[in-house]
Parts: sequence; structure tokens; C-alpha cells
Amino acid sequence: MDYSQFLHMREELSLVVVLLLLFLADLFMSPDAHKNDGKARLNTMFPVILMAIHTAINLIPGTAADIFGGMYHYMPMHTVIKSILNVGTLIVFLMAHEWMKREDTSFKQGEFYVLTLSTLFGMYLMISAGHFLMFFIGLETASVPMAALIAFDKYRHNSAEAGAKYILTALFSSALLLFGLSMIYGSAGTLYFDDLPAHIDGNPLQIMAFVFFFTGMAFKLSLVPFHLWTADVYEGAPSTVTAYLSVVSKGSAAFVLLTILIKVFAPMINDWQEVLYWVTIASITIANIFAIRQQNLKRLMAFSSISQAGYIMLGVIGGTAQGMTALVYYVLVYAAANLGVFAVITIVALRSQKFTLEDYAGLYKTNPKIALLMTLSLFSLAGIPPFAGFFSKFFIFMAAFDAGFHLLVFIALVNTVISLYYYLLIVKAMYITPSENPIPTFRSDRCTKWGLALCTLGIIGLGIASVVYQSIDKLAFGI
Repeated sequence: MDYSQFLHMREELSLVVVLLLLFLADLFMSPDAHKNDGKARLNTMFPVILMAIHTAINLIPGTAADIFGGMYHYMPMHTVIKSILNVGTLIVFLMAHEWMKREDTSFKQGEFYVLTLSTLFGMYLMISAGHFLMFFIGLETASVPMAALIAFDKYRHNSAEAGAKYILTALFSSALLLFGLSMIYGSAGTLYFDDLPAHIDGNPLQIMAFVFFFTGMAFKLSLVPFHLWTADVYEGAPSTVTAYLSVVSKGSAAFVLLTILIKVFAPMINDWQEVLYWVTIASITIANIFAIRQQNLKRLMAFSSISQAGYIMLGVIGGTAQGMTALVYYVLVYAAANLGVFAVITIVALRSQKFTLEDYAGLYKTNPKIALLMTLSLFSLAGIPPFAGFFSKFFIFMAAFDAGFHLLVFIALVNTVISLYYYLLIVKAMYITPSENPIPTFRSDRCTKWGLALCTLGIIGLGIASVVYQSIDKLAFGI
């Protein structure tokens, strides 16, 4: 066996090293009833430092390669999307610092970091898969630990119920997806991405296979009509986990869906474009309508994430290199803005246990900096210039428009106005709505400040630095 093949898996190998170091740190630094007064000594900064090093050493793309007989396929674009996921995970770790110091979670610090990085490892395998078996292993490696993370606060905020709903939905969606893969194998006789296009001719069995495969992926992306689990899971899960689920998990699944449609289902492009067309319209429209009615901020952001998944599909539907560039750039900007919102929700929840729009009334008077950062994040999500969200929406609309989906882009534009309304409801509550009992003034811990600073830098800087989009565009590929 040629062990030099492993050198093409540097992101995965680096992440495994981080996982092992954190596992050993948890083993020797976990709280002990007879030592250290039962207090945990594992500080959140150790995982943050390891994650920062892991992100830094894997920023530069390598050369394309097929290894392990084509099971694992590396392309330079994979480094870009994995780096985005790494930065998102790093911000989530910064957000988790205050939460991890709480008495009922301090003894579970090691488990949180190991589970989170295990899901990230699964996403890595999905992204670089060159075979449906490798893809499915990655998918399940990402999904199963995620259920444990969602149920992490099992004695608080319906976290256990959310975990149960997620795992049942994940199992059902994985079963549908695997059924679709069995049909693909039955009709084509192979599961290698490079070999499948020669055997795909759009016969009824293959159309049914695609329907089952797409249904399974739509559950992971929480696209309408496969979105019903999202609001309950987002509300019940710890806020930090919700942020991770809404950004990192969604971003990886969207990129993998686009890659498989381009590599495997290219001969059926007319069939899957028709499916994506209606699913995209339903996801953007229905999610926006339901978001307007929400009072709980986490449920509102759940429907917002469903709508944002619909916008991401605008980059998928054309199957072009331009669409891939727009999708990756959109995920990067969306990560900065959405994590900014959830960082504020997390710190407010830890300080005051408040989650509703009514609770945020008068926040500007007591915590003006937090309110300002929340506003910047919401404006970016809504696509208001000059923030990065405006440019990400512009590029993803342009990709769909150039692919010929003019009416779809118009419907998405109309829905952007609707989304602006419910984002502004939060801004109105913070700045205009009076409150006799506003959230008291508080100071954020240092890690949360760093996380908010990174999000703010992304919201403002990514819209100015055109080199980011141009660098991504050089590595994109399409049908």
C-alpha cells in the first residue's frame, strides 16, 4: 500500500490529531470529586487554539488527486469550503466558552468538543467523497454526533425532546437516501462518481432514485416540504449547537449536493432542475411567511435558515461554475452573519434566560454594542448594502439569472423584501419598542467578544474585499 496517499488527506489527518489531543486533554483534565474540588480544569481556550492552528495550516489549497481507488477525491475547492467550516466551528467554540463554564456543563466540556469535531470530520468525508459509500459514511458520521449535541442540555429547554426529534428525522431521511442509492447501484452497477454519468440515462428507476436521494438531502438542508423538524430542534437545542447546525452543517450539505448533481446527475439536469425550481420557491416563500408569525427568536431564525437554504439553492440549480462560486461565497457570508446573530442570542440567554422578541425590547438602551452588532448581522442576512450579505445575494441571483431562471430570481427578490420585514421586527424591538423591564446591562466574556469581532469583520470586510470572490471563482467547476 502506498502510504503517501494519506498526504492528500491533510485536512482530515490534521483534524484527527486535534480530536486525539482533545480526547487526551479531557482524560487528564476532567473534574474529579477527590481532586481540584470537582471543578473542571480543561479551559475552552485549548480547543480554540487547536482549532485555530488546524484552520491556519490548511488554508492553502493543494493539487487535485484521486486516492484509495477513487473513493476519496480531492480538489482545491474542497480546501476552501473546509476552511469556511473550520472558521465557523472556531467561532462556535468561542461562543461556547461562557456556556461551558456553567456548573451543569463544565464536566461535559470534552464531550462537547469531541462530538462537534466528529461531525466536522464527517462533513470532510462527504465533501471529498468520490464514491457514494464514502459519502454515506461521512453523512452518518456527521449526523449521529449532532443528535447528541442537540440533546446536550437534556434537563433544560426541551433539549432532550429536540434530540429525539432530530435523530428520528435523521434516521428516516438517511433510510430514504440509502434506498435511492440502492436504486442507483441497481440501475448503473457502480457507485463511483466518475463512472456513473456514463450509465445515467434518466430512465424511470433512475428518476425514482434521484427523488429518494434528493429527499434525504432536503431533510438535511431543511428544505420545504422536509423542514418540519427544524423549528422545534432549533428551539430545543442549546443556542451554540443551533448556531453550528444552522451554518456549518447546512453549508457542507449544500456544497455536497451541488457537487453530486454536477458529477453524477449531469445527464438528468432537466429533471433535477425542475425539482429544485419548485422546492426553492416553496422554501423561500413558506419559510418567510411563517417567520413573520414567530415570537421566539430561535424559532424565527429557524425559519430564516430554511429561507436562506432556499437562496443557497439558487446557486445549485444552474449546475455552473458561476453557481458554485456564488454558493461558496454565500455560505461564507451567511456564516459570518448568522453566527453573529446566534452569538448575541447565546450571551443574552445565558445572562437573562430570555428568547422572545418582547424580551429584546429596549436592548439598545442597556447594551448598545450588542444591539448594534445584532443589527449589522440582521442587515447582512437581509441583503442590505453595503454589508457583505448584499453582495452574496447579488452574486447568487446573478448565477441563477445567467442560467436562465429569470422568474425564479424575481420571486426570490420579492421574498427578500418579506425577509427584511421580520428582520426589522427584531431591530424595532431593540431600538424603538419601550420596555419597563429591559434586559439588564451585562459584559460579555472575552471569547464571546472575539467571536463577535470575527463575525463583524466578516460582515463588513467580505463585502469590500473582492479578492475573496475572485479567489473562489478560480477554483470553481460546473457541468
